[in-house]
Amino acid sequence: MIDQMILTLSCTNRPGIVAAVSTFLFESGCNILDAQQFDDTVSGRFFMRVVFNRVRDEGSVATLREGFLPIGERFAMAWHLRARTEKRRVMLFASKFDHCLADLLYRWRHDEIPMDVVGIISNHARDTYSHLDFGEVPFHHLPISRETKLEQEGQIWDLLKTTKTELAVLARYMQVLSDGLVAKLSGKCINIHHSFLPGFKGAKPYHQAHARGVKLIGATAHYVTSDLDEGPIIEQDVERISHRDSPDDLVRKGRDIERRVLARAVRMHLEDRVIPNGNRTVVFTD
Repeated sequence: MIDQMILTLSCTNRPGIVAAVSTFLFESGCNILDAQQFDDTVSGRFFMRVVFNRVRDEGSVATLREGFLPIGERFAMAWHLRARTEKRRVMLFASKFDHCLADLLYRWRHDEIPMDVVGIISNHARDTYSHLDFGEVPFHHLPISRETKLEQEGQIWDLLKTTKTELAVLARYMQVLSDGLVAKLSGKCINIHHSFLPGFKGAKPYHQAHARGVKLIGATAHYVTSDLDEGPIIEQDVERISHRDSPDDLVRKGRDIERRVLARAVRMHLEDRVIPNGNRTVVFTD
């Protein structure tokens, strides 16, 4: 992936967008390796993701960004251009349940997800995860109560700024973020939850599902918004169960779905495959 770059964009659909982008890349000494596009006839918006490399050494990523500015302005685009090898800085959040945290750390260490883990934030003490190897990853224990919520979130925000975090991942972090913090993290915070909501709220949702004879269980990964658990969806998956499955079987299978759905959502975000589209997302799969 030497010198490979990724350009993503969205704008109101009109003739000439693809021609303008491809002409710019050609004249800048670049070769398109992969291009995906989508015209949303409902919203009238156009979305595009282009992977390319330079066949002529004519400047840096910054030079290409500067050169693309007039095109972005002409079509009123929301766009982003970066080197494909550039890894984003990610902060992981967790509470008592650690299956998603452990999975993300494993995938990070095995280069399955392109990210730099800058820290772990939890409202539980480190000994809660004594069986996990955090290595050199900084661990931040930030306990929270109703009385200390604003203070704790102030500490979180300070950590995110200090570490220059680019993505916050709520890996089963069982605390509701305030509207103020959510606004600061708009488009940069991903959550995972079981897909029973809003049907089975509160404690032991899998036990509730078992009692109701549910035949499908699943998980949803989405961007966090002030509408609790209702942000733009990035990824989902389901698994069929039967009358033979006990509540513990549902919990076990649910954990597995949550792990893989969150991992896919985080990877797709970090690979610039997800572009917001109002309350929805456009996801360019690989």
